[in-house]
Amino acid sequence: MIIFAKKLYVSLTCQKTSHNFTKIVFKPLHTNLFNIVLISFFLSIGCGNLYSQEIKSKKKPLPSGKQTDKPEIIPNDTIKLDTVRATKTFLDGKVRYKAKDYAKIDQKKKLITLYNEGELYYKDVELKSGIIVLNYEKDEVYAGRIKDSSGVLVQYPNFKQGTSEVQPDSIRFNFKTKKALIYNSRTKQGELNIKAAVTKKENDSVYFLKGARITTAQDIDNPEYYFLTSKIKFIPGKKIVTGLTQMIIADVPTPLALPYGYFPLSQERSVSGIIIPSYNDSNTRGFSLQNGGYYFALSDNYDLTVLGDYYTNGSYAMRFESSYAERYKYRGNVNIRFENLISSERGYPDYSKQNIYNIQWSHSKDTKSNPNSSFSASVNMGSSKYFKRSINQANIGSNLNNTLSSSISYNKTFNTIPGSRISLSATHQQNTQTEEITMTLPNFQGSIDRVYPFVGKNGVKKGFFKNINLQYNVTGKNNFKTTDSLFFKPQMFRDAQIGMQHTIPISTNFKIFKYFSAGASTNYQETWVTKTIDKNYDDAKGQVVDKTVNGFDSYRTYNFSTNLGTTIYGTFNFGADKKIQSIRHVMRPSITYSYTPSFERYYDHYTVDAAGRISTDEYSRFANGIYGAPGKDNSSIVGFTLSNTFEAKVRDSDSTKTEPKKIMLLNNLNFNTSYNFNANGKETLAWQPIVVSGGTQFFDNKLNMNFGAVLNPYAIDNAGNVINKFNIDNGGSLFRMTSANVTMNYSFSNKGTGKEKNAQSQRNGGRNDDLFGTNTDLNDSRNSQFANEPERDDDVISEFFSAKIPWDMTMAYSLTYSNAARENKITGNSIMISINTDITPKWKGGVSTGYDFVQKGVTFTQFRFERDLLSWRMAFNYQPLGTNSNWNFFIGIKSGMLSDIKWNKRSVSNR
Repeated sequence: MIIFAKKLYVSLTCQKTSHNFTKIVFKPLHTNLFNIVLISFFLSIGCGNLYSQEIKSKKKPLPSGKQTDKPEIIPNDTIKLDTVRATKTFLDGKVRYKAKDYAKIDQKKKLITLYNEGELYYKDVELKSGIIVLNYEKDEVYAGRIKDSSGVLVQYPNFKQGTSEVQPDSIRFNFKTKKALIYNSRTKQGELNIKAAVTKKENDSVYFLKGARITTAQDIDNPEYYFLTSKIKFIPGKKIVTGLTQMIIADVPTPLALPYGYFPLSQERSVSGIIIPSYNDSNTRGFSLQNGGYYFALSDNYDLTVLGDYYTNGSYAMRFESSYAERYKYRGNVNIRFENLISSERGYPDYSKQNIYNIQWSHSKDTKSNPNSSFSASVNMGSSKYFKRSINQANIGSNLNNTLSSSISYNKTFNTIPGSRISLSATHQQNTQTEEITMTLPNFQGSIDRVYPFVGKNGVKKGFFKNINLQYNVTGKNNFKTTDSLFFKPQMFRDAQIGMQHTIPISTNFKIFKYFSAGASTNYQETWVTKTIDKNYDDAKGQVVDKTVNGFDSYRTYNFSTNLGTTIYGTFNFGADKKIQSIRHVMRPSITYSYTPSFERYYDHYTVDAAGRISTDEYSRFANGIYGAPGKDNSSIVGFTLSNTFEAKVRDSDSTKTEPKKIMLLNNLNFNTSYNFNANGKETLAWQPIVVSGGTQFFDNKLNMNFGAVLNPYAIDNAGNVINKFNIDNGGSLFRMTSANVTMNYSFSNKGTGKEKNAQSQRNGGRNDDLFGTNTDLNDSRNSQFANEPERDDDVISEFFSAKIPWDMTMAYSLTYSNAARENKITGNSIMISINTDITPKWKGGVSTGYDFVQKGVTFTQFRFERDLLSWRMAFNYQPLGTNSNWNFFIGIKSGMLSDIKWNKRSVSNR
């Protein structure tokens, strides 16, 4: 509505907004005493909700209605001017509010009262509470709780300004000064929950707290532990600085106190800081401080952790751990570990000193960054005894592992016609028992895709000639063979073997009599080397001496092969009314023939004069080369292979299903042998043993079983040597079973999901399951011993927890039989089992053990327990048997911010 009075007009609008909010907008354009009274009257009977007020003066219009830029000349008037001042404005922003029961406006006291589920929004302030009182004259708001029907105080205030949120018992806030007085405030900053008796908000960035407690527990009113302090200066998102601070556990004061405390609250991903070491002692190394150091948050893309150990007998260890990542490009981590281990005291017979190290690097490239190239790394190299001797690793699987391996590779694909690609890699193989190391650095591979020279423009590849294709492959290697003691020393590089090999395979395939698939291929190969040998008899030494000849040399070889195969299907029907309706048998027989000529031209002779007798012998100058020597004798071999699969159709137990269910009886059953036409019957026998292998799965693919056997058709003499006589002609059976093996793996759980694999244990060289116990990195005991699982909702846990106890089990069984020299005995027969279960909703337990039936003894055994203490975690594992017997106990706060508050005690065996 619009009101006119003495050339004054007022625009007053009553509007209804969403969420049942009400707002009033009015603009008085001229002011005098009468107008103010008139406006106040209409406001009192209007919408009842004061929103904002603006009083502005306008220039008086000319009588003629025309406007001019010149000032109007007004004669002196004897009437006294109006001295009423303009009303002071308040709340320079929009206010929105609502309440469930009522929203009462008191114009006299300038109050707006919201009762029951009140909500008030003003600028960046959001306030929700049982009762809210807004004094729009003083620009202040008060919020508090209300009582429910039973007299209990409910509906705590929730005050939010920007990113800061407070949940107190009551609050008083001034919109102009931004100051507040808060009673029993509760706020969350990152992982920290803070409760204070009285809080004074000085401005937007500084709070002063009195009688405060700080904790990471979820229940701030009844926490498992907290830090009690008398006063706090709190800067949201940045830091908390406290006065005298004491740690309280289960409402029991502890002697742990500090004169002041500092808690960083950076909004960044992480911040740098000191890592507090833990105290331990050892019978052989003395007292120690372990796993102390510094964490460097270098950037959002990479970090660095430096950790160290020190023992009073002089032993020490250093570890450098870094993780890096860039979204949509790459990610990886690097671990470098070094330990200087001293046992006992100098002068004692059991004194020892050794240096061990381990380097691990993992890198993967996101394929989306560049689909035509890739780079990856998986490195695990170092001292062969590292996992046996390390004072910071406890994993029997890594300890028993005999091989460490590494691979770094770069691949590049070129969009050419025909397509081509190159690969550059470095590989490393290390035997931890013999301490022998084989390294290829670098290993170059290149190839050009297959080319079909006889295919027409239509692109149809059909028949012998049109399927003829060829391609080109090239490899280059720089190979090292050394030991732990010579690794990366000058002798290692002097003994390097360098070579390159070019290969051009030509092949084709075609059909014969419609049902047979045939193929033929020939392969040309040229080999380049930089080192050869020259053999001569040294009269002075009385022996043959190998002399290394440096220089380029090469040889060329070729071979031919062909194959013929088919697929045969057979079905045995038993009737639709039977439980097993039919069995399907698929056979895939194939025969291959390969021929390689003799390359005697690459063999030389040397003269041997021993004891007055002169003789000659043959050798190849390429014998010790990186690719070996070409064959001296021609080879003509025919091979036979038969693979089988068995599948059954059974009637489904669900009567509503009309189709039978298919189950696999045998995934594979394979027979392989070969016949050599050039066998001489002495060094080489014509028939090779038949190798039988197979595998299948049971119980919904949860039980995997694999088996194998070697059947030799030849007999043996009394000394156990194979002779050129069939076993059946020697009074025996058709074949001698010289060896056999069976392995079974069974993993199942009632949790409904697959068990998480232990990637770090596999990376260390062990197993990816816990049959040899969990992989325990003693650097950081905060990680759970059990597979990561989602947090259990306590509300759904029944009173009788034993009605369904979550558990998982992994089992492995191995049986090995040997009869190569009529020993006819079981050489291996062992079972391993691992079980994990939730004993109670907060207790987890597990055991890994096994039994060797041949050695008649218990194999590796580990017991592990873990207790969820809400904001704390307690863990204990015990390995009672063997040279690796040890125990480890840990209790500490789960939060990463307070991870240094822990107690770790362990006893590690002498290694």
